[in-house]
Amino acid sequence: MENCINCEETTRKYKCSKCSAPYCSVACYKAHKDSPQCLAKDLVGKKDEPAFQEEPTLHVPFTTDDTVPADKLQHLENCPNLRNLLHNPHLRSLLQQIDVAINAQTAMMAAMQEPLFLEFANACLQVVEPMSDSERAELELCS
Repeated sequence: MENCINCEETTRKYKCSKCSAPYCSVACYKAHKDSPQCLAKDLVGKKDEPAFQEEPTLHVPFTTDDTVPADKLQHLENCPNLRNLLHNPHLRSLLQQIDVAINAQTAMMAAMQEPLFLEFANACLQVVEPMSDSERAELELCS
């Protein structure tokens, strides 16, 4: 059994919510919670935690004709235009709504009505599947 962090008594009953140090009474907790010992452990614990946790994937998704290879998706991370667009809270909100939508198709159709989302989708496509010169020329003729 661990000793109390404050009085060293061997009958520890509780753990500090900040640093998980054992203590035996309210008085010992009050003495410990404001001590530098508690704060130091609290800061160390925060450094070890990642900034965000990736959602676990239970299975590898099946590939389709539209599946983008992982190496191309990695290029999205380094695109300054996308990074700039993602600073917009409205766009982040739209993306979160799509992510949690029960009907993803309906949510995507609604998002495609937003010029900001269209700009984001086009920026993603430019990175993942850049236009050829002939496609670019055809687009300019249509514009």
